[in-house]
Order: sequence, then structure tokens, then C-alpha cells
Amino acid sequence: MECTNEATPDKCGCSNKSCERRGNCCKCVAHRKSRGELPGCFFPPDAEKTQDRSVAYFIKCMGEK
Repeated sequence: MECTNEATPDKCGCSNKSCERRGNCCKCVAHRKSRGELPGCFFPPDAEKTQDRSVAYFIKCMGEK
């Protein structure tokens, strides 16, 4: 699938300002999927800042809600 959306970093929930995929959801999701991870925007703000994008950490965070 070709990614055709434009980057919108001002709307991105990821705190990693140096990421080349920041604001381009299609590229971010594809990158994280290839690593067995989830995008930062899936996480609560405090958890997102840890930069741990693992599925296990996501499940842990959601269990603490």
C-alpha cells in the first residue's frame, strides 16, 4: 500500500521531534508494525514520553487506567 498522506507534525501526539516519520501516520504505523511495536500516539501522554513502543508496555499502561 502506498502512503499518500501529507505530514502534519503539529497534530502528532509523538514527543520525538527528531523522528523523520513524525506527523506522517501512514509511515509511522508501517515502521512500528515492522518492528512489532505501536505508534506513540496510541499511548497515554506520560507513557508516550518513555519512548517504549512495545505491545507489552501498551497493555501494561492500559491495564493501569
